[in-house]
Amino acid sequence: MSVPAQLIVGIITAPAAPLPDCLAELENLFGPTSHSSPTIPFNFTDYYAAEMGPNLSRLWLGFARPVARDALVPAKLATNALEQNLARAGRRIVNLDPGILTLHNLVLASTKDYGHRIYLGEGIHAELTLIFRSGRFEPLPWTYPDYRERAVLAFLAECRRWYLSQRTEGLQEEV
Repeated sequence: MSVPAQLIVGIITAPAAPLPDCLAELENLFGPTSHSSPTIPFNFTDYYAAEMGPNLSRLWLGFARPVARDALVPAKLATNALEQNLARAGRRIVNLDPGILTLHNLVLASTKDYGHRIYLGEGIHAELTLIFRSGRFEPLPWTYPDYRERAVLAFLAECRRWYLSQRTEGLQEEV
């Protein structure tokens, strides 16, 4: 049996996105949150602009309920379905990126295949995005620019401290 991990979900939203509805649906899917990052402008790339429009925002959530490390595939499938449920006129207005945070790393789920990603099944790939070394999260050559931001790294470090305290106290049960 593997040690449980913490589920993290990165959220990119269009100005018209019903963020409260999205957050409520995420909590319905994954349980209560333990952490929420500050919202920052998503101006790292224009990749989503054609579909979602300009002036996008970015935030991250950490969920309190521990998950098995193999929960990445069902989490990504669930967030993909939620993106489609919230879409307007066939276009996404939210982009949801689940990941698994452990003491050692952050692994994100993706539907896109690249040389540094590992296929997990059902159209989902895993990407080692950050590693924890020498007391901090470190980006890798392929780490997205927003995951290199100081505020995001601080948020993830806080999630990691909380996750470690929960493991140490023995309060988590694998789900």
